[in-house]
Amino acid sequence: MSQPVALRSGRDRLRYTIAFEMILMSILVPVGSVLLDKDLGMIGLLGLALMVKAMLMGLAYNWVFDVIYARTGRVSSDRGVLARAVHAVGFELTLVATSLPIYVWWLDLTLLQALAADLVVTSFVVLYTFAFTLAYDRIFPVTPAPARAGAGGPAY
Repeated sequence: MSQPVALRSGRDRLRYTIAFEMILMSILVPVGSVLLDKDLGMIGLLGLALMVKAMLMGLAYNWVFDVIYARTGRVSSDRGVLARAVHAVGFELTLVATSLPIYVWWLDLTLLQALAADLVVTSFVVLYTFAFTLAYDRIFPVTPAPARAGAGGPAY
């Protein structure tokens, strides 16, 4: 039987998610306010709502992605460029599908305007996700848990 592959702890996933979202919002809210010509508070509240949605979805999405990766015998922090690209694009497509109605309602935009705004944000976030996750994995690599007698399956 193959050796268990370590996964990130819940605490590590929480640290990742909070750092990811806080840095992202500190960039997107002021830029979005200027580009959309909307009040900073309005964009900030929209950003907060989208951040909470993204954090919850991100926790679930990243866990599923990591479990699938571990079941193939690989460590998530050792992902290559292609796997990182698939991860980032897949997550952003999931977010676009769930964010469009929020953009339309909150900003009083047409569906086409909301799609254009979301695609700009998404394009930036895909690149940001790739860079942030790569940096995070280098700063906080997954370390295997000590082997326990009789332990089987991946270390969750």
